[in-house]
Amino acid sequence: MSELNAAKEKFAKIIESQLLRIERMKQQKDFLDFKALPKIIIGVVGGDGIGPAITSQAQRVLEFLLKDEIQRGRAEFRVIQGLTIENRVKANKAIPDDVLTELKECHVILKGPTTTPRKGDRWPNVESANVAMRKELDLFANVRPVSVPEKGIDWTFFRENTEGSYVVGSSGFDVNEDLAVDFTITTTEGCERIARAAFEFAKNSGKTRVTAVTKANVIKTTDGKFLNICSQIAKEYPEIQFDDWYIDIMTAKLVDEKRRSDFQVFVLPNLYGDILTDEAAEFQGGVGPAGSANLGKRYSMFEAIHGSAPRMVDEGRDKFADPCSIIRAGAMLLNHIGYTAEAQKLYKALDICTVTEKKLVITGRDTGATSAEFADYIMETLKRITE
Repeated sequence: MSELNAAKEKFAKIIESQLLRIERMKQQKDFLDFKALPKIIIGVVGGDGIGPAITSQAQRVLEFLLKDEIQRGRAEFRVIQGLTIENRVKANKAIPDDVLTELKECHVILKGPTTTPRKGDRWPNVESANVAMRKELDLFANVRPVSVPEKGIDWTFFRENTEGSYVVGSSGFDVNEDLAVDFTITTTEGCERIARAAFEFAKNSGKTRVTAVTKANVIKTTDGKFLNICSQIAKEYPEIQFDDWYIDIMTAKLVDEKRRSDFQVFVLPNLYGDILTDEAAEFQGGVGPAGSANLGKRYSMFEAIHGSAPRMVDEGRDKFADPCSIIRAGAMLLNHIGYTAEAQKLYKALDICTVTEKKLVITGRDTGATSAEFADYIMETLKRITE
């Protein structure tokens, strides 16, 4: 009975925290208007592993593109230290308090990968910095585009970022030696805002189809709620076709050459979005060159979607890490804050440098270019595009 009572207390605390979160969501205002800001503050967080090596190169590229805006005082870059696994373990927090304060002074954040300890690792069970940042800054929409025109692929994924299986990922517990419990969280407000974000994107970008991905036939309460709310929101957009698929068959259909080109915009709960976007990224060269956006109404964060690769650091190869993912995330950041022309130039330069011209190759070893050399190549290409 003592085990059951202890479990009830822990569960009650989780429910209480989520009810408070719902109230905060209900009080949110509209999205930040970057045009109205006297200055846009861009935080740069290296993270750990190869993160600092590649993020510093992305910062160089963005500062190159925004040189005039920086000189005018319209844009400012702030490097934020302290989100390393060592500092997080020392503070016993996913995000140390001083780092969180610095993050909240920024409008947008460019973030390198961070290490998330697993059970059995040498690190204590500190919560994922990504998950914590999404919760603390309420970055509810993880947006990942995947485009491979020669394969008929033009997908955009809207992954719910603050709920699902990840939101209380470090709050699960062992009831006793025989029973372990984790939790999946789904709220009306959370589902509505991610669904509306997906449909608004489809409407504004000329897309004609939005597809929800769940396992609502088995996970009936939480996935069922997500699907039902997506269906309700879809009625507000009669010009857009809405359908839904289960996560298991959807993973197969992405590799089905006869069907995959039919899909356009996806909206998914957190865990399924994490899985499916990594699969989708393989079509455009893997997670290495892919970037992603994490959008909220007040803050937004842009990051590489690959891991921190500590082995590369241990072997002294971090300077050879591929910076394309975080640079592509930088292009998404530029687009988000209103510098669309600069963003398009950077996308074009990335395509030239990684696909059509490819004068330098990143191998992750001394057989290829360093991150700095590749960033130089991109900036040289940007000069040619501008001229």
